[in-house]
Amino acid sequence: MRDEILEQAGIVERLTSDPTPFVEAAAAARKADVRFVLYCARGTSDNAAVYGKYLATINAGLPAGLAIPSAATLYRKPSDFRRCLVFAISQSGETPDVAEYLTRAREAGAFTIAVTNDDSSVLAGRAHCVLATGAGPERAVAATKTYTSQLTALAQFWSTWCGDRELLGALRRVPAAMHAALGLEEEVADVARWLRFSERLLVAARGYNFATALETALKLKETSYIAAMPYSAADLMHGPIAVVEHGYPALAFVLPGATHAAMLTLVQDLAAREAELIVVEGTAAGAGGADRARRRSDAAGAAGAPRADGARSRWLSFACELPEPLSPLAAIVPGQLLALHLAIARGNDPDRPRGLHKVTRTL
Repeated sequence: MRDEILEQAGIVERLTSDPTPFVEAAAAARKADVRFVLYCARGTSDNAAVYGKYLATINAGLPAGLAIPSAATLYRKPSDFRRCLVFAISQSGETPDVAEYLTRAREAGAFTIAVTNDDSSVLAGRAHCVLATGAGPERAVAATKTYTSQLTALAQFWSTWCGDRELLGALRRVPAAMHAALGLEEEVADVARWLRFSERLLVAARGYNFATALETALKLKETSYIAAMPYSAADLMHGPIAVVEHGYPALAFVLPGATHAAMLTLVQDLAAREAELIVVEGTAAGAGGADRARRRSDAAGAAGAPRADGARSRWLSFACELPEPLSPLAAIVPGQLLALHLAIARGNDPDRPRGLHKVTRTL
């Protein structure tokens, strides 16, 4: 798992070096005159789909949602997919219900795109277009590099669709941000030792990084068997935050962009409820150390030190010189590292989670 986490920056660099598949797929989809977007996926790929939903809606201005695969496989109810763009996302390309949904959607008028690590898979053979992620064989059961390669493929597709040269150019900076996040590994391992006896963890983010919260929580559950609960910060404030009490562990992702102020407000609220706080903070250009220290103090007390209420807080900061839509590609790295090191700290094998297999076949 660690080796595959370390491979991610190189994979992103390779995937962004050839724009041809994305140009061709975007041009073909535009000819289909699509007006809304659906994503069909399971597991880790479903979290990538959540990210894709934000890209389609915010960047391209198209209504987007997550598909209901069982509508096609269990209930077998017909749907009208005319003028719909359907993305089917699967690491292996062999997930039966995802492939079946794509097939039925295409038959009902959808334009279909497969995002998969295997361009010779069943899924790839049934789609109009294939965006191959090229991540190479992934041996660890807990997916890491296939997730970030899926995010990269979706970001490149929608940036191409929108003709967003600034975002396409910024994709070239993602590997540097990933390397900066990898520099947190020693601090993350220390946090993992702190959390090793915890049986619960709240994970929060907002906007594009809601996918980061979902994927981090999934990795933690898969490798450490901890009850990690992912929330959008907005949804968390609508009731679930009531579970937080003194000593309740909480992980928050605070990245530059439109959600930054809201996430700092959430951190303040969690601190007021005496949560044990871990904050992953991406710092943008121009954010000096003194300014960051002031904001930390305002939000949750001195980094790494006990707060006045006796609970602890830990801030993990890395340079994230990326536009907000691309920040999830780097922000997930500390989450992956936490899952890895928490599993080790708890005496688990992160490469072989109990009762799980690399390809899960559901109907």
